Amino acid sequence: MSNAVTGTTSDRAAELPKWPLPRAEGCPFDPPPALRSLTDGKGLARIRIWDGSTPWIVTGHAEQRALLNDPRVSADERLPGFPHWHEGMAAGVEHRPRSVFNSDAPEHTRYRRIMTSPFTFKRVEALRTDIQKKTDDLIDTMLSGPKPADIVEALALPLPTFMISEILGVPHEDHEFIHRSASDGIRRNATPEQAMGVFRALNDYLVGLIEKKSAEPADDVLSDIAERVNAGEITLPEASMMGLGLLSAGHETSANMIGLATVALLENPDQLAVLRDTEDPKVVAGAVEELLRYLGIIHGGQRRIATEDIEINGEVIRAGEGIIIELLSANRDANTFPEPDRLDLHRENARHHNAFGFGIHQCIGQQLARVELQVVYGTLFRRVPTLRLAKPVDQIEFKHDRLAYGVYELPVTW
Repeated sequence: MSNAVTGTTSDRAAELPKWPLPRAEGCPFDPPPALRSLTDGKGLARIRIWDGSTPWIVTGHAEQRALLNDPRVSADERLPGFPHWHEGMAAGVEHRPRSVFNSDAPEHTRYRRIMTSPFTFKRVEALRTDIQKKTDDLIDTMLSGPKPADIVEALALPLPTFMISEILGVPHEDHEFIHRSASDGIRRNATPEQAMGVFRALNDYLVGLIEKKSAEPADDVLSDIAERVNAGEITLPEASMMGLGLLSAGHETSANMIGLATVALLENPDQLAVLRDTEDPKVVAGAVEELLRYLGIIHGGQRRIATEDIEINGEVIRAGEGIIIELLSANRDANTFPEPDRLDLHRENARHHNAFGFGIHQCIGQQLARVELQVVYGTLFRRVPTLRLAKPVDQIEFKHDRLAYGVYELPVTW
């Protein structure tokens, strides 16, 4: 069953708001006001997306967790009616192998077991010293250079790109290619040809690198994956998709959070002081959770589809209807977070956020992201206490045209 619209149904669909909805002028951190009005009281409603279909959008915190834990909610992007992000993603669906991102249990369980080992709490904590050194080196380079500096280019992009590339075993000379390709591939306005071109380039690169690791293994994640290919546990295309997924999981969230949170903190000096004036790692860790709650990185929402009828809050999501899980709105749900639009780095229940998703598909790289953000936020503002924006917020270009929200560049001075 598809939720594409035809006949008189198309008239009703045309009356629905088209997703994504714009954020309010001057409020780059808050969910779109029209979305809040649309879903107020029930936590879900119908919207219209690029292909004219009318999936459900879910904004309530409890409603999201219920659906993300429901086995009747599928991540299988090949099912008719799946609410693809854009035309390019829909066009390439048959060319993408099964992976942790587009499969359900028990198939998903097998993929996730392979991919999660390098991102356990213990392994990521062991990287903290390396993350700290790289952060200090990047800040040193920024401070020795001209002012103003672009914090995105100086710190937000190179740190997570370097760390995930090191973990995977990507040669240093290929780091820039990896970042550029990953960024181009998730543009909301990417044409089918552009999306497929990026996918092929990254896929071909990773296939070649995994084949090289098969012959010459090293102490890195791609060598571990290559060993599983050699053992017949997974295919080479599946291995390549795992590599692509790990690149995204270990890079996109941190890169955008560093830049976006820097803006938010510099605009909230009382909250910035919490980080600048503390050396308590628990305070820093709590501040990171609140920033993850307050800011929205997954701009396009997580995409799912119902495989059976699901009743929720007096509505029925029918089998074959698409579902968009809009994470930022859930993190601003007043039923879970008192005064949700206030940034409060001492918020006690901030860790209950849905920033990394929820359930079996929650972000694989979340522990790495947490440690990177803890190190950056706990270092940058103490080392550069006079850091300030070099242009007004209304002149900063936010990534409204990307599926991952953030800032394109962020000029700062000190």
